[in-house]
Formats: sequence, structure tokens, C-alpha cells
Amino acid sequence: MHDAEPFAPSEYREHLVSLARDLGAGPRAERVELAAAVGRVLAEDVVAPADSPRFDNSQMDGYALNADAVRRENRFFGVGPVVPAGTDPAKEYPLGLDRADTVCPIMTGAKLPEGTCAVVPVEKCDPPEFAALGAQVRVPRPPEGQFVRPAASDLRRGETLVSEGRTVTPQTVGALASQNVRCVEVWARPRVLICTGGEEISQSEDLDQAQLPDANGPMLEALAGHHGLEVVERIVTGDDPHDLRNRLDDAMTRWRPDLVVTSGGISHGAFEVVRQVLEGRPRAWFGHVAQQPGGPQGCAALAGVPVVALPGNPVSTLVSFRLFVAPLVAQVWGAAAEPTVLAARLSADVEGVPAKTQFRRGRLAVGEDATVSVEVVGGAGSHLLAQSVGADCLIEVPPASHLSGGDVVSVHPLALHPHHEEQT
Repeated sequence: MHDAEPFAPSEYREHLVSLARDLGAGPRAERVELAAAVGRVLAEDVVAPADSPRFDNSQMDGYALNADAVRRENRFFGVGPVVPAGTDPAKEYPLGLDRADTVCPIMTGAKLPEGTCAVVPVEKCDPPEFAALGAQVRVPRPPEGQFVRPAASDLRRGETLVSEGRTVTPQTVGALASQNVRCVEVWARPRVLICTGGEEISQSEDLDQAQLPDANGPMLEALAGHHGLEVVERIVTGDDPHDLRNRLDDAMTRWRPDLVVTSGGISHGAFEVVRQVLEGRPRAWFGHVAQQPGGPQGCAALAGVPVVALPGNPVSTLVSFRLFVAPLVAQVWGAAAEPTVLAARLSADVEGVPAKTQFRRGRLAVGEDATVSVEVVGGAGSHLLAQSVGADCLIEVPPASHLSGGDVVSVHPLALHPHHEEQT
């Protein structure tokens, strides 16, 4: 199938997801240590095995008092044994705080003796530092419950700590570690084989006059890692279809990847090697998506594995990966958070193009009134990679539109948006 009526961008995205699922692609879980889980997506709920905090503890370095001591008119007290953090207070206070004329020196985070009603910071007392055992200290009257962190005030045993589908962040790691969780189930990163090149692309530092360095290969590797893919190999091809066919078949046998992503060689030129190799394969489609940049697109099945064939101009590769590959990975394998679409106000007028959705590179900004705005960065050309360096999003410009500054547009962030992490 080729060169049929162009897909709309959203239709082509759905087509790729259907292709991958029809070929049997889907998520698989793996267990990883907590330190290796940052950026991964949880494959199951994590339930708290214990209360958090596990016991009533002190929020301050100070003196712990029981209820009778809090209400006592005489504010001078004898100093009892010290309770450091990590020490069982029952060793020094086997009956708990059972006296109204005695206070317990307690350190921040230490387990409170039974019967503690409040804690007074040591600097509020007279003297304003810890006194020796048996000495007298004046302690002001506190409100009941002051600087007492009750057990389970953060989380109760059996409650869900982090839900399936959430991305593990450093704060997630801290919360899990506080529950003595050492390993978690995450969705495995799909293994991707990347293919870029053409005779004009060189891997050498010394380029011929008609050659270019390979920008797309390293960029695709970076994009793959950012969006939850594990790159198993990167093939650099010339213009010989027989050589590419052999190299692809060999790599598929050796790596058995979950996905193949190619860049370039899919249009109507005389040396469109990727299209020549894949066009006769099952489920192959090569044609156009009604967008700019990134109009030429292709897909196929290779050894039962979905292939997404992206156009070769660098910005087209970047835009196509963000619009098609990143959502595919999220929806089919669950290995990364679903890329978001935001709403923002244009900072200046933008003209659309006929019959195509245009994706301009943009930069987001948040004003003092929390209004999100976006400005165009660089030109519209698909070769203007250097001009896209300052961009952090794609601005979606509808076909034949005449947009004015202040109009609200859809924006596709180029980095994963943090709203998933905030929900953890």
C-alpha cells in the first residue's frame, strides 16, 4: 500500500499503534532495584508495608512532656534520661512518661516515650540548651500535640504509596526507600534497532566535500533513551538495497528487537533504499501525512516487528519521532509517560500553510499571572536543526489558518511534561 490519500497526523499515529498491536507488541514487566528505577514507569501499585511514620516521633530537639506536665502550674521540671534518635525509649522509660514533674530530653526523629503529649524546643526553655540528668529546667506551657509527629500521619499501612503507570522520580525513590522497598516492578523498555544514513552520510571525522556527518543517528539514540526505549544497535546504511537488506536481517536475528526506527530513504528519489527494502514487506505503507515538516512517512513489518520509517531531514526526523514514535512507545509498551499536549497563547502572529498541519518549533514561557505563552523559534525549514536548539516544544498550526498573537494553540512539549510525576 502506498501513496494513498494522506493521513492526518492523529490518524497516522493511530495507524502505527494498531500496526504494533496487530503484530503482538505489548508491555512486559521486569523487576529492578530501586536505584535503577528512576524514569521508569511502574507496572503495579506499590502498597505501603508499614505506617509512615512507623511510630510517634519528635519533630524537634527538645523536651517531651506528658499531659499532666503540660497542664502543670509549676513550670520547673527535673530532667530525665536522654532519648537519642534510633533508641527505644522504653529502655529509659519502661513505664512511659509517668511523672508530671519530669521531662524527657528528646532528639529530632526519636521515638517518643509512651504518654508523650507535646514537645517543647530546647531553645525555648531556660536554660536554652540541654541540661544534665536531674537538673532543673523551666519549660513553657505548650499546646497539646505540639511538635509530635504521630504514627501513620503520612501514610497508613496497606494504602497505595505509588500507583501503576506513574513515573518513578527521586522523591518516589525516597518514599519507597522509607518503606524499606528495595525493588519494584516496572514496564520493560522496548528494544529498538535504529537505521540511518545514505551515501552522503559519513561516520568519519574527515568529510569529503559532498558528505555530511550523521546528525540523525545520535539524535534518535538520544530521543529513544528520553522516551523509554533501549537502543540495541544503530545501522548506518549506504544506497545499496541489497546491503541494507542483509544488514537488517542480520541485526534482527541477533537482537530480536521490539521496534525498528529508520530515518531517510523513503520518498521518491532514485536511491530511496529504505523504501526499496521495506515496500514489499507485510503491512508496508509509504506515503504522506498532511503535515509540515515530516510529510513523507512509512511503516512496515519486518520479521514480525513493527518498523516506523521517518523522513531524513533532521527536523523532520525530530518532529516525526515526537509526534509518532513517542506516543507509540507510551501506548503500546507503557515504557514512558504519555506525551502531553498543552494549551498556550501565541506571542506573535503565525500563518498556516494550505492543506497541512504545520508544526513550528517554539519556546514556552509562564508569566507572572501564570499565563502560558509560546513564541516561534527559528524558521520553518526541515533542515534548520541549529535553529531548533532553543526550542522546547512544537506549536501546532492548523491548515490554512491565520493566527494572531494571543490566540490559544496546542503545544507539544519536546521534553516529557512533569504532570505525571506530580501525581506520584
